[in-house]
Amino acid sequence: MALSPRLDIRQGQGLVITPQLQQAIKLLQLSNIELEAFVEAELERNPLLQRDDSDREVEREGEAERAVENLGMESVSDASANREMDTPGDDVSPGERATGDGEGFGAEHAGGQIDWSRAGGGGSFEGDDNFEGALNRPETLSEHLNAQLLLAGLSPSDEAIAAILIDAVDAAGYLRADLWEIAERLGCGFDRVERVLKVVQGFEPCGVAARDVRECLELQLRDVNRYDPAIAALLDNLDLLARRDLAALRRICGVDDEDLREMIAEVRGLTPRPGAAFHSDPPQTLVPDVHVREGLGGMWHVELNTDTLPRVLVDQRYHARVSKGARSDQEKTFVSDSFATANWLVKSLDQRAKTILKVASEIVRQQDGFLAYGVEHLRPLNLKTVADAIGMHESTVSRVTSNKYVATPRGVFELKFFFTSAIQSSEGGEAHSAASVRHKIKGLVDAEKTEADVHSDDRIVEILKAAGVDIARRTVAKYREAMRIPSSVERRRLIKESV
Repeated sequence: MALSPRLDIRQGQGLVITPQLQQAIKLLQLSNIELEAFVEAELERNPLLQRDDSDREVEREGEAERAVENLGMESVSDASANREMDTPGDDVSPGERATGDGEGFGAEHAGGQIDWSRAGGGGSFEGDDNFEGALNRPETLSEHLNAQLLLAGLSPSDEAIAAILIDAVDAAGYLRADLWEIAERLGCGFDRVERVLKVVQGFEPCGVAARDVRECLELQLRDVNRYDPAIAALLDNLDLLARRDLAALRRICGVDDEDLREMIAEVRGLTPRPGAAFHSDPPQTLVPDVHVREGLGGMWHVELNTDTLPRVLVDQRYHARVSKGARSDQEKTFVSDSFATANWLVKSLDQRAKTILKVASEIVRQQDGFLAYGVEHLRPLNLKTVADAIGMHESTVSRVTSNKYVATPRGVFELKFFFTSAIQSSEGGEAHSAASVRHKIKGLVDAEKTEADVHSDDRIVEILKAAGVDIARRTVAKYREAMRIPSSVERRRLIKESV
């Protein structure tokens, strides 16, 4: 039978993602700074789009008039200029002072006007190029510390405290936060925050999360087992070392010239800025996308941050004028495409705002215990739980929670902060957080004081199942190894040697 070309008509079904839907999905996962850059580019590219700042101008004029009434000495323009010029100064790290060196889119049409938002992160909208750049970008100190936090084996509440502490570490590696303030904000004890800080200070690079230069150097000396009373006295008198008052140092440390020279050489070999080796992104102001505040009766009110919502609208009159003036097919096509793109952007931005608000409201409903009582009351939560509750796909919830921040009475948190993994209960009750199970295992091991107290992995499984945690022996072994806890045989040997 001879082969010959022919034409056939076939009918089939397929899933096609249009360019407009791709744009809507990308808009959903953009942070507010990335969205602002994208909107600015669209305003330059599309002549039918324009920014609507009328509401903001009225608000600014009202603020300026009130300022004039209160001060009685400034003009409206002067007051506005002063507010624009008022910028906070940058802090200097202790080390620098010491050294001197899909779903939810395609629903309603928003009409001719957008009331719209940005969110909180950084960068520009470059699609795949931006993704490739992120892969090639050097690791930051924050990313390095958070990667170690995943393997630290802390309880969910302690892990949350550690995440807040890591966020407060500056580019030089020093802690830029007051522990009392963090304890009060998270509703936990100061001793607990300090204990978690000790864990973070055990991360690499050595000396990180120190509160001052002395503590930074002490952490590094302890790491190499070289911290003794003599060198502690030297660290207590770094000002004498800076003035090269060796006689006073010799007397205070109680050592001779040779020992003092060796101690000074050791201190000079340390790193006063442990975070300097890591890539440092330029600092950016964190602007929350959502505000949560407590209302009457213990209810929580969730609302978008209107101060960060760019207003964009479609210029209908200009569209009518240029449509009449278009003569060639190319001009008519350009006007038509610009009008369709502008309307699609309006609809996508409006739907993005509604989706963020919907997801944030459900997260607040699920984690109201944390907002009311503190970090100890974080519940196990995953994307599927939120997605099922609001009738969206998990991928949509994942995009919404990326680079989006919520301002609560307990501080500003990324939406992903509220998601913790869970282990099912053996009694059919509420699931347990995987991090809390690791914390239980660590607590059992820490309570072992004698050889008879040492628990095998099988015994730990029995204890956890009695507490309502359905867990397998291999899971216990995996968690124990991740926390760098030796086997029961090795733990018995260590206890025997220490007696």
